[in-house]
Amino acid sequence: MAIRNRVTGGFLAGVLTIGGVGVANGSGAEEKRTTAVDEVFADLTKPGSPGCALGVYRDGKIVFSKGYGLANIEENVAITPQSVFDIGSTSKQFTAASILLLEKQGKLSINDDVRKYIPELTNYGQKITILNLLNHTSGLRDYLTLMELADINMDSVTTDEDALQMIVRQKALNFEPGSEWLYSNTGFFLLSVIVKRVSGKTLKEFAAENIFAPLEMTHTQYRDDHTSLIANRAMAYDAKGKGGGYTLDVSYFEQTGDGAVHTSVEDLLKWDENFYSGQIGGKDFLAEIQEQGKLNNGKVLEYAKGLTVADYRGLHTVSHGGAWGGYRAELLRFPEQHFSVACLCNLGNANPYGRARRVADIYLAGLLKAKEEKKKDPGKNELPRADAGLTEQELQSYQGDYYSDELGVTYRLELSEGKLKLTIGRASGAFSGFENGQPEYLRPTGTEEFLIGNTGITIHIRRDAEHMVSSFLLNAGRTRGMVFGRSIPGKL
Repeated sequence: MAIRNRVTGGFLAGVLTIGGVGVANGSGAEEKRTTAVDEVFADLTKPGSPGCALGVYRDGKIVFSKGYGLANIEENVAITPQSVFDIGSTSKQFTAASILLLEKQGKLSINDDVRKYIPELTNYGQKITILNLLNHTSGLRDYLTLMELADINMDSVTTDEDALQMIVRQKALNFEPGSEWLYSNTGFFLLSVIVKRVSGKTLKEFAAENIFAPLEMTHTQYRDDHTSLIANRAMAYDAKGKGGGYTLDVSYFEQTGDGAVHTSVEDLLKWDENFYSGQIGGKDFLAEIQEQGKLNNGKVLEYAKGLTVADYRGLHTVSHGGAWGGYRAELLRFPEQHFSVACLCNLGNANPYGRARRVADIYLAGLLKAKEEKKKDPGKNELPRADAGLTEQELQSYQGDYYSDELGVTYRLELSEGKLKLTIGRASGAFSGFENGQPEYLRPTGTEEFLIGNTGITIHIRRDAEHMVSSFLLNAGRTRGMVFGRSIPGKL
C-alpha cells in the first residue's frame, strides 16, 4: 500500500538557445558550462532511458534548452524542449492564478467561506476560507490519500464527481482551519470546482482564455479528459528495479486544480516571465500570488498560493515541484537575478528538484553561498520500532471487521501465522489486499498501536466503557483521525 501525494542515437546534441533560436556555443566558458549541465543529466542518456527536458531562462529569454532521454520508449522518440509533460502539482500556481483573476473580476473574495460556493461540503462548525485552500491551512483531508485508503485503483479513470463525493463524506478535519499547515490536494481540487461554479467555465476553459492564450502558451492546457490527445506528449515511466527496464505510469484522472496541467519548458518561459511583466493580472496580482500564508497565531509560512517562497544558498527563490504517475517537474525561479530553471521529467525517480538546483549552481556559482553540510536527523524517515511483546491471545482480541462510512470500505483484521493480517472489503463482498493484491500485516509499535506494514500508516485501537474493542483510529499523513467502527465485535 503506497500513498502517492502528479536513447539510442536520438536525443538532441548540445544547443545553446537565445530567444528560441539555436546558435553554436560561442566560447570556451559556454562550452564548459554546457558540459557541466550535461553531466547533471548524464545518467538519463543511456539507451532506452526516459529522461528530462531542461529550460534555463535569464532576462526573459531561454539561454539554454535541451532534451535528455526518450519521450516515448516504444517509438524511440527523443525528448526535446517542445515535449509536453504532465507537471503534477506545479499546476497549482495556475489554479491559484485563476482564483485571483476571478477576485480581480469581482466574482469572489479569497476570504469567502468555501461553503458559499460548495454548500454540500460538510459544515464543520468552523469557517474554511478560499485563502485556507490556497495556503494548505484548511484542515481538509487529502482526497488522494482517501482514495487510496478506500482501495480505489489509482490507475483507473476518476472524475470530479468521484473526488467531490469522497470529500463531502468526510465528517472531521485534520485540524482547526488556520491552526496548522498540511499539504492537501483537496483544497486545490475544490478551487477548480469554485472556478467552474463562479465563472460558468471549467478550469481548463477559464485558464485557456485568461492565462494560456494571452501569454501565447500554445502547447499548454489542463487535461480533464483521459481520452484527449496532446501533441508532442511525453509518456511517463517508472523503473522496474531489479532486472532493469521500465513500466508505463500515466494518469487517467480527470479532475483538475491540484494537477493536470500539461506543458513544455518552452511554454513555461512565458509564464515565468509574467512574474516580471505582470501582463496577466498586473503588479497587485503578482504581489498577492506570492504573499506567504500565515497561521492563526501569526506564524509566516514558506507557502504562498501554489508557490513555495524560500532561500537557496543565500538567494531568494520562488518554486514548486510536481509529481504524478511517472511524471516529475520543477520550476525554480530566482527573482532578484531574473533567472529560472524548468526541469520536466517522465521518469518517477528523476528528481528534477535536485537537478534544477544543480543547474542553478552552475549558472549562479559566483552568487551562491557555500553549501551547508546537512545534519542527519536520526529520527527522520524512521518507522516506529515494532514491539514483539503481544501474545497470540492478545492479538486475537483485535480480530474483526471494521467499517468506515467516510471511505465506504471495511478493513478486516484476522490472525494468520501469529500476526494480524489486514485485508480490505470490496463492493463485491470479497476481501483482498491493497493495490498489489497482497494483504498487509500489522506491526505492534506500542500499547494498542499498530503500523500497517511499512507504509507509515498507523492505527490506534479504541475500547468502549466495558473495555471491549469498539473501533480504531487511522492516521495516514495528510489524512488524520479516520474512524473505523467494529461491526462484528469479537469474531469474523
